[in-house]
Amino acid sequence: MRQKIVLAGATGFIGRWIIEVFQNDFQIIALSRKKVKNNPNQNILWKEVDLYSMSSTELALEGADIAIYLVHSMLPSTRLNQGKFEDTDLLLADNFSRAAQKNNLKQIIYIGGILPKDKHKISNHLLSRYEVEKTLGSRDTPLTAIRAGIIIGPGGSSFKIVKNLVKNLPVMACPQWTKSKNQPIDVFDILSLLKQCMGNPKTFSKNIEIGGDQVMSYMDLLRMTSKQMNKKRWIFSIPFFTVGLSKWWVSIFTGTNIDFVSPLVESLKHRMTPNSDCSQLYNIQFTPIEKSIKRALNEKPPSLPSFYYSNTEKNTVRSVQRILNPKKQNAQWVAKYYPVWLSKKFAGIINPVFDGSFLRFNLLGINLLELKLIEDRSTPNRQLFYITGGVLTKRKDLGWLEFRSILKNEYIITAIHEYVPKLPWMIYRLTQAKMHLYVMKRFEKELKSLKKIF
Repeated sequence: MRQKIVLAGATGFIGRWIIEVFQNDFQIIALSRKKVKNNPNQNILWKEVDLYSMSSTELALEGADIAIYLVHSMLPSTRLNQGKFEDTDLLLADNFSRAAQKNNLKQIIYIGGILPKDKHKISNHLLSRYEVEKTLGSRDTPLTAIRAGIIIGPGGSSFKIVKNLVKNLPVMACPQWTKSKNQPIDVFDILSLLKQCMGNPKTFSKNIEIGGDQVMSYMDLLRMTSKQMNKKRWIFSIPFFTVGLSKWWVSIFTGTNIDFVSPLVESLKHRMTPNSDCSQLYNIQFTPIEKSIKRALNEKPPSLPSFYYSNTEKNTVRSVQRILNPKKQNAQWVAKYYPVWLSKKFAGIINPVFDGSFLRFNLLGINLLELKLIEDRSTPNRQLFYITGGVLTKRKDLGWLEFRSILKNEYIITAIHEYVPKLPWMIYRLTQAKMHLYVMKRFEKELKSLKKIF
């Protein structure tokens, strides 16, 4: 019997190559936010899943042996996404870790980033990758973390930025961060390591840093790419180009979303080389970097099935806020204290009442929002409320609020998902949305200032 592999992030660069290369060796369940319309590859089972939903994630992992996690949330998935990508990534990883434990998976494999080898303050992008790694490995399911720098291959988003810079700019005045050292690696070398880790107890609860056989700077990669593309480019370094300007520069000249470019550029300031050479331990014959670049330029990535367009509500809101939790209260305590604090903070304006089943926010006798505690889906470390009524919601059958303890109560995540506001969209964004963020910031200050737990 072939092992059953669940692939989260199946439509991305690495996910598509995993399907292409491993489809005859494993039973692959590929996860997608959208429902498959036409799947030409009958070897792959596609499942529609909402990884923000605990129940949906648990169903997606049913019967699996191993899960490969390739999810990153740097681009928004709803019309209004309030929150930092690193907080959203933390929530998604916690969902996945909980679902893997409930389904008794044998292993999670995560492909993240090499930890920096310099004195720079770690970028938010790499710190998020590390937090995701810790969160995925925080429960009983063994985690194998593969840490890599720039991965080169057909369809790779990072290399696409390099290609477009070379294509569009005859002269490149490169900022200082382009001199930082990296060890780019071919996607097929990553797949070779991945296969050796799958189901291998020797890699359980291990982190493996890997890079190609050549140390180079980002400027070197630009020069090598221009040579492979037969483009004569003048590439030189200047000291006064800030990281902030670099983000816009890269975004404009590559046609890449600034939200995607920004964390990647911040990470490139670091020296990202592996802490050891794992090629002999895992029997990897590294692909020469010139060959990797040539293949990435000339070959197409594997195709995807066609998907149905989503028929879900368009004007949905997701708001994910991370709150520092110095007193280490669990989510149940925080959920109960939240309406108590609101009553004190906004006395006479907002009157929240929690009767043990329903949490209602009232204003001058008007029920603004009503939320129902879902006891059978709640635990001391996660409190789940469905949005069930109130004049501020358009849908009473969609959306939920949760309080969640993360990383041994180091943080509390408060998150609203699939909320559909009743207010006109622009008015909502300028009023209720901003008020919610303000309240969450004040609540975080409150938790920090508490001198005792009562």
